[in-house]
Amino acid sequence: MAPKTTTKDKEKSEKVSSSKSSSRRERERDRDRATPAAYEHPDASHAKKKRPSAYSIKPISAFYLFFSASMIAALFAPIQDCDETFNYWEPAHYLSHGYGLQTWEYSPDYAIRSWLYIALHAVVGNVRRILPQSTKVSEFYFIRYGLALLCAICQTILYQGISLALNARIGVVFLVATILSPGNFHASAAFLPSSFAMYMGMLGAASFMNWRGGLKTWQGITWFAVAGVLGWPFAAALSAPYLLEELILVLFSDRTSFIEALIRLIRGVIAGLLVLFSDFLINLFFYKKSVVVSWNIVKYNIFSKTGGPDLYGTEPWTFYFKNLALNFNVWFILALLALPLFILQKTFSRTSQNLSSGLRTVVFVTPFYMWLGIFTAQPHKEERFMYPAYPFLAINAAISVHIILYTLGSPNATTLIGKISGRLKLLVVALVLLLSVNISIARIYGIYSAYSAPLKIYTPLWGDGSGNTFGAEEDNICFGKEWYRFPTSYFLPRNMHAKFLRSEFRGLLPGEFSEAGTGFGFWSGTWLPTKGLNDRNEEDAGKYVEPRMCSFLVDTQYPLRGKKSVSRREPDYIADKNHWEVVKCVEFLDAANTHLLARTLWIPEIDAVPEKYRRKWGRHCLLQRKKRSASMWMSPGQMMMG
Repeated sequence: MAPKTTTKDKEKSEKVSSSKSSSRRERERDRDRATPAAYEHPDASHAKKKRPSAYSIKPISAFYLFFSASMIAALFAPIQDCDETFNYWEPAHYLSHGYGLQTWEYSPDYAIRSWLYIALHAVVGNVRRILPQSTKVSEFYFIRYGLALLCAICQTILYQGISLALNARIGVVFLVATILSPGNFHASAAFLPSSFAMYMGMLGAASFMNWRGGLKTWQGITWFAVAGVLGWPFAAALSAPYLLEELILVLFSDRTSFIEALIRLIRGVIAGLLVLFSDFLINLFFYKKSVVVSWNIVKYNIFSKTGGPDLYGTEPWTFYFKNLALNFNVWFILALLALPLFILQKTFSRTSQNLSSGLRTVVFVTPFYMWLGIFTAQPHKEERFMYPAYPFLAINAAISVHIILYTLGSPNATTLIGKISGRLKLLVVALVLLLSVNISIARIYGIYSAYSAPLKIYTPLWGDGSGNTFGAEEDNICFGKEWYRFPTSYFLPRNMHAKFLRSEFRGLLPGEFSEAGTGFGFWSGTWLPTKGLNDRNEEDAGKYVEPRMCSFLVDTQYPLRGKKSVSRREPDYIADKNHWEVVKCVEFLDAANTHLLARTLWIPEIDAVPEKYRRKWGRHCLLQRKKRSASMWMSPGQMMMG
């Protein structure tokens, strides 16, 4: 006789059935989450909110992490590129203090630099001037702090966008890849248009990514316009994949959606034109002529008849691959693997997702590949040209990690991955991450310890801190072979000018902004005719002074190089005890005599490390001219003979 089925038994059976069904749906959702991004309805106001993930980090916590990393860069990062000094710090110093070094790019004859970009930074420095205990050095670091803050805000907004548009795990990996990379150490607080373009590109990408509350196409276009106009025109190209995505959406939408998309596009174009017009007005004020700086930059770099940027050196196609491997180590490899891994996942996935479900992921990984391809094809290459693509590299790397972790976490015992112990898989992932962290820290500290001397040797010029400076006003501080290591006039006391001695360098050195008073208009050096400047990198003899005109001099001595590092035009000033006395010296890496591994990473100087792999050092010194009459001064050639 069959047992009777009670009401309680029925309820229990329904609960079990419901539980199994719920469990099945959760497994299906987990499989779906293997694909980093899937399309929701374009009207994102109907999008459902996702449940909090175990990987999620609150935006304020993410901001603190981003800001900490950027502040470390602001405090300790050496100036990597002399372009940062002469093309940006010096013009900002001129706006704030009335004098500074001028490159040909700021000549009204060429006008390929935006004064609006410079003025925004000068304003930040001037805020520090009205605060207590202000010095020019404090202005320098205050501007860096402002850049670090802006960078951290932009990174946090992009982190939120990634977490919402992709998923929380990808957002967390993006955060880790960013804050632990030497690339972020270089770029986050640099006074460079490419860094500014990186900031604005993050805001633009976050706008395009986040569909919650409606499509934000016009905001995305606006931010990329700011990146292109105030930063670097080529950075606007990073918006192309996102605009193409919207175009594809429109092609498969109805008439109403087409009109809405057109309105968003028009609003974005109008906002971009307003940014361009603002830049035009500011440059009209400074150059006293109508110029579109963004177009001048494009014209010089692409259509120049005088040689363009190739005049300043060319590099092989492998340059950026080596550079990005140094600055991102394993994250760069993962960034390159993002698309192949995604294609493999889509090919062998058993889920029922169609092609459109992965289109967003393709859109998100495309900017990095596009940027790397375009700039690898250009003969003239510099590390800073990659800065706008750094966030997109981190996104690609995070997507790769997400796919790998999902694959490694497969519980299917019939597959090879499923047969491997979970602890072993976790150990491998942890070791790779730990290795990456150690390499990154060794790289960051290695850069700081090797090349930070130019930011340290000028402290004696400021005296004992009582307001009295070591040197007198109107003193000159001179640079010979070390001209490109000059950090900026912000490190010099008021009215102390940087001058150049003749060296083996045969290119064009910076001149000086005119300090002439014209009786009308401000900052006349921005629009007065200039002499000795050209866009052909041709030497101008008028840029040099004689050693007797220098109260101070900066030079670097490399003992291991011997007489090889000394020439008639580049004597060893530090060894010239008759004319110069050492004020302060700081260790500076002798790269030519240091092993590649020790140049790349910090290696402790302990007995356990073979001598071959230890760092070799020179010294970067501030010298003061001894009190001698001009008639007793010897020329560099006489010094060599002596």
